Amino acid sequence: MVPERELFAGKAVRAARRLIGMELVHRGQRVRIVETEAYVGPHDLACHASKGRTARTEVLWRGPGLAYVYLIYGMYNCLNVVTGPEGFASAVLIRAAEPLSPGLGDLSGPGKLCRALGIDRSFNGIDLCDPGAALHLELGPRRRVRIASGPRINVDYARHWAHKDYRFMEAGSPFGSRPRLPLRSRRT
Repeated sequence: MVPERELFAGKAVRAARRLIGMELVHRGQRVRIVETEAYVGPHDLACHASKGRTARTEVLWRGPGLAYVYLIYGMYNCLNVVTGPEGFASAVLIRAAEPLSPGLGDLSGPGKLCRALGIDRSFNGIDLCDPGAALHLELGPRRRVRIASGPRINVDYARHWAHKDYRFMEAGSPFGSRPRLPLRSRRT
């Protein structure tokens, strides 16, 4: 069952926490999201929207539940879920996942995750709440998990925004990226 679009229509931090435990499905391959990062809007200097509305970032303004896929370092694709209402650019980066399908390998980073699932920029703008889409989200079996939070990774350029605890990880998961987060967690 796909999540309701309203789960992503609120604040990016709330959506980042809600995505933990959801499943990402791509052409029969399935992973369980264990780590995310919130990018809370144009005022967040680590968010791509902080540079203004461009052809690259246009999807960020189109409304919740869409995929925002971009290339970093000229070689790694990164998948984000657009959050917030239409007209307000914010998103959640899917940082790491637990493989549920055989043969996927290490998914402990956004580039590794996209490479293993074959996600590239052609998926930019796809509706992740559409169960018929080649790439979509599913609620999966819900269980109570502890979620740790800490600063985002590789956003030192964002001044005080680099120190915000907008990175979320299922506490104790062996599938998250490094550095692992300390257990400053709350149950969800």
